[in-house]
Amino acid sequence: MLVLVAAAAVGAVLSLGGDDGTATADPAAPSARLPQIGDPAPVLASLSSEAPVPDPAALTATLRPLLAAPVFGGGLSAEVVDVATGEVLLDDGADRPVTPASTAKLLTAVAALTTLDPDDTLETTVVAGSAPGEVVLVGGGDPTLSTTAPSVDYPGAATVADLAAGVQAALPPGTAVSRVVVDNSLFEGPLTAEGWGPEDAPSTYASPVTATAVDGARVVPGEDPRSGAPGTDAGRALATALGAPGAVVELGTAPEDARTLATVSSAPVARLVEQALSQSDNLLAESLARHVALARDLPATFDGAAQGVTAALGDAGVDVSGVEMHDGSGLSRLDRLPLAVLTDLVAGAADGSIQGASAVVSGLAVAGYDGTLADRGDDDPATAPGAVRGKTGTLLGVHGLAGTVVTADGRLLAYALVANGTVGGGLPEEAALDDVAAALAACGCR
Repeated sequence: MLVLVAAAAVGAVLSLGGDDGTATADPAAPSARLPQIGDPAPVLASLSSEAPVPDPAALTATLRPLLAAPVFGGGLSAEVVDVATGEVLLDDGADRPVTPASTAKLLTAVAALTTLDPDDTLETTVVAGSAPGEVVLVGGGDPTLSTTAPSVDYPGAATVADLAAGVQAALPPGTAVSRVVVDNSLFEGPLTAEGWGPEDAPSTYASPVTATAVDGARVVPGEDPRSGAPGTDAGRALATALGAPGAVVELGTAPEDARTLATVSSAPVARLVEQALSQSDNLLAESLARHVALARDLPATFDGAAQGVTAALGDAGVDVSGVEMHDGSGLSRLDRLPLAVLTDLVAGAADGSIQGASAVVSGLAVAGYDGTLADRGDDDPATAPGAVRGKTGTLLGVHGLAGTVVTADGRLLAYALVANGTVGGGLPEEAALDDVAAALAACGCR
């Protein structure tokens, strides 16, 4: 059709060249015809409410051999719930306390969305210091503040460049910045949690938890290694952006009633939750947990955050009996909870019974497509990518996956799988968990 349209256009051009400059018709030129276009198909179609529910006995029979894989060491707990009805289709130790690893971020995510306004943002501010040439960077608990524009790690993040531009506009012309003070006082207490190992912070996946950081405390934007001094790194980034790379950078506190020079805001809380879940971002999760604590008038410490998150879930109607948290990211080996809490959170976010928590579902990594499941998933195009979504969890000897799955018949299920005491080294356990999720997606089980 494109060829015909092009030919028609050429013919029309050739017919416009009569001796007297007037247009003449060319009877031999083909006429252009537009293609017939039907009604557009839905891009995001809703699931059918008539999709059949898997039979619990058939589903159990399908999954039982996979759940008993030797790589789990006999320590796998599993639960599958039909989202629409709440019916438990499989319960294999769902009331058994487990160390959740990063699946614990589901708790922090729901707590943040139900305690904070999902449209709220986190602010980073610069105020005037106590001496000429001194500015104070006041951390607002937003670790997504970016040294690149746009951010390579957190789409929609505020940038140090914008913050510096605001500072320069507010300072008297010709002011030379000679000192940058970094105020981390919004967060209190130890910089690492009870149950974290000495190798955890700094590492490729975590850093000390401070109220001020840039690029998620990454040493280099877009790369994994994290810094052991996120606050001073942020101060140096601001000094450089202010054209004063040689300025003194030190930790301190802002003067009382200091004049505000500039403020920048993060992406909305709902977007931060999605990023924390999809990428399993430990520092971002810990920061959100601290904001939950602050909103509930609790200390912005690890203990205050854990207490605040647990209380928020209880207020949202989640049974938190047996939940014992020591951080907001799941990095602590002392975290314990019944597996059923994870499926309750996922199902409640998916069916709307936990109001305002829908960003939990949109934040789950998509198998074979993005986040921590980008390189994991079923090769069958009928079930992946898109059929399996989940929050991963990994510690030494702990492997988990919890999220949603759409069955071959179009039924939405919530699932949670956590194995404690594994010894396979990581990849075998992940593959075995993926096999269970893929079987759920492929199973009509009627």
